[in-house]
Amino acid sequence: MQTDSPSRVDVQGVLRLQDWGLMTATGPDSASFLNSQLTQDLLHLGPGQARLAGYCSPKGRLLATFWVWNAGADTLALACSADLLAPTLKRLSMFVLRAKCKLADASADQALFGLAGASVAAWWAAAGGDPAALPAPGQCARQGAAWLVLLPDAAACPRALLLQPAGDPCPALPALSAQDWAWLEVRSGIARITAVTVEQFVPQMVNLELTGGVNFQKGCYPGQEIVARSQYRGTLKRRMVRVRADAALQPGAELTHSADPGQPAGMVVLAAPAPSGAWEALVELKTALATTPGELAVGPVALQQAELPYALPADAAG
Repeated sequence: MQTDSPSRVDVQGVLRLQDWGLMTATGPDSASFLNSQLTQDLLHLGPGQARLAGYCSPKGRLLATFWVWNAGADTLALACSADLLAPTLKRLSMFVLRAKCKLADASADQALFGLAGASVAAWWAAAGGDPAALPAPGQCARQGAAWLVLLPDAAACPRALLLQPAGDPCPALPALSAQDWAWLEVRSGIARITAVTVEQFVPQMVNLELTGGVNFQKGCYPGQEIVARSQYRGTLKRRMVRVRADAALQPGAELTHSADPGQPAGMVVLAAPAPSGAWEALVELKTALATTPGELAVGPVALQQAELPYALPADAAG
């Protein structure tokens, strides 16, 4: 049985994203180098485009997920969880070798904000942007020294990343709570890997290919053979679903199912309190248990399945 809260909630405002970090790749080989490392086709990431991407271990397990956009002048910007920025930057730097690409932590120089609801268009207009030319999800645009990156809507609410010099004042917009931004992340159905979920999932386990984060036509990258095998051979045995609960949930927590209580049924990927007062989460779950009668839980906290904003493949939809 699936339950849900109202499909649209009036969430808006701006929030400094303390749990996100920013990396830049600069140089004529930046796109080709990152294309050889990430799950996304970055050779054809044109000006004004932003894409979701994953970084995998040789075993095909996600080490990080990014929003990547073309910042011009042979520069790509990559936003990921702040707790993964340093280890991911160190690991990627090991493979640059002779490529003309310089990787750097830009978090000290650039401030990353989240915009939601009417505040997305409000910032764009205040920055001098043409209201008729507001970027669509998957697009980005520069206004002065700032970048606006449009993310997919969540619960019918526009979302964007705003990147501006760290010394500039916070945009004069209503304050957005960290809880509401995290809830919109859950509602988007898009996984963000954090330190507690590193190397836990092949991309398809968290629906990364369904949310545009995997390109199966591009060249090789670490773990590519395993990711491709998961896609084309057999039925995937785990998928990400959305759930609701009456108590707090934390990423990395294991799920159990009463039909098989001795084995972990899955893991919490992201979680946040909803405006309604309940908690919502994205969880990786064994597909065989998605429709099996019984109770799904995290410890003593019962979970109820809810809809995602996109359809799962028929063999995983339940």
